Amino acid sequence: MGIPFALFVSIPMDNGLSLWELRRPLHPNSDRTMTEQHTKSQELIERRKAAVPHGVGTFNYATAVDAKGAFITDADGNELIDFAGGIGVVNAGHCPPPVVKAIQEQAAKYLHVSFNVASYEPYIALCEKLNALLPHGGPTKTLLVSTGAEAVENAIKVARQKTGRQGVLCYTDAFHGRTLMAMTLTSKVAYKHGCGPYAPEVYRIPFPNMYRFANGRTEKEFVNAELKRLKHVSQHTVAPDQLAAIIIEVVQGEGGFNTAPAGYLKGLRAFCDEHGIMLIFDEVQTGFGRTGAWGAFEHSGVIPDMSTWAKSLGSGMPIAALVGKAEIMDCAAPSSIGGTYIGNPVSCAAALATLKYMEEVDINAMGKHVGQVIRSRFEKMKAEHTCIGDVRGLGAMMAIEFVKDGDPYQADAEICQQLMLACAKRNLIVITAGTEKNIIRVLCPLVISDEVLNKGLDIMEEELRKICA
Repeated sequence: MGIPFALFVSIPMDNGLSLWELRRPLHPNSDRTMTEQHTKSQELIERRKAAVPHGVGTFNYATAVDAKGAFITDADGNELIDFAGGIGVVNAGHCPPPVVKAIQEQAAKYLHVSFNVASYEPYIALCEKLNALLPHGGPTKTLLVSTGAEAVENAIKVARQKTGRQGVLCYTDAFHGRTLMAMTLTSKVAYKHGCGPYAPEVYRIPFPNMYRFANGRTEKEFVNAELKRLKHVSQHTVAPDQLAAIIIEVVQGEGGFNTAPAGYLKGLRAFCDEHGIMLIFDEVQTGFGRTGAWGAFEHSGVIPDMSTWAKSLGSGMPIAALVGKAEIMDCAAPSSIGGTYIGNPVSCAAALATLKYMEEVDINAMGKHVGQVIRSRFEKMKAEHTCIGDVRGLGAMMAIEFVKDGDPYQADAEICQQLMLACAKRNLIVITAGTEKNIIRVLCPLVISDEVLNKGLDIMEEELRKICA
């Protein structure tokens, strides 16, 4: 399948050129002029500028009018390889036919009645499915909401009601959302300017980032030191008997795909058990095959008290879940959790169809395979380029970090940005990550073919070689 060149937003770059000026066609024999090729996409972006607040993030510069599988078609009919996956939302691919069908059938029945007013089967069936798929060490219950941030907000409320405490411990480089509590828990200050005051009783410690902080120690030595740090914090920052919850991403998303060592998670579980603290895993980006398992927690064998899920659960429909031990979930007082739009019936139908489709295609096996291919190619790039400080991730949640002089404390965001733009010129959508934007992350649909996956990786490798040259 031929891949023509993509169209992207005309945003001035540091070198004074716009992305439009950086364009070059892959099909020189096309009878359309550059102006004709750009018209629809540029028009759409100009309308966006006029109608949408500038505070809405632009992580990549593509437009979209259609999407199928691992491809997005832009406003001018050009086909783009999608390595962003809607920021980890389309693990099962864009518009899986069974999911589209389920949405259409449910939409013809009823769009909304509010689960608080009239109970409906899709909500209950999805909760039953998640309870079975993601058991939390015994009887499990699920609350459905619309977004990952909502799931996080409700998790903290449940933890506080269960323990009668207020404190919450979180981590550097964390991302948990943009609502009040979720934004407070989020680490990146660039997302938070002028948004305070933030929620009280939130404490933050360094994430156990092996690449940045191990300094030559073995994983066991590093984990022991980090668990000692946790005890130190409990003596000097916040007493354990004041903590309602500790919330952590098993693999950080926006933070740069840093993976918490299994030994650390086991120590964290023991610490929470000792002090009656609720352990919450944020699996919003890691869930549903992305790491080669239904959840990243499965790799460590550590069971949280509660966990939050969203993104690929509904193949793009707004649906999220808070899953937890039944006795903990039942501690929430009536009407203290939930909302008008919890578990929209169309979104529930989409999620049920998505999970069924994922089981049929064995999405977890796909996640493992895609991850192996990406890791192998990234390791090859690292061996060739000293600007790559680290290759890391879990399953198909893979990233490369760019640094200067091999120093993990000297982020190289410039190369990262150049690579993202160079890939855009060749119709490959990639997005950055990390507090300092020096990480390229891959969240491609897991149903991507080897041919298309390697085509995208070829583009990354070729363009990085040009940049480094």
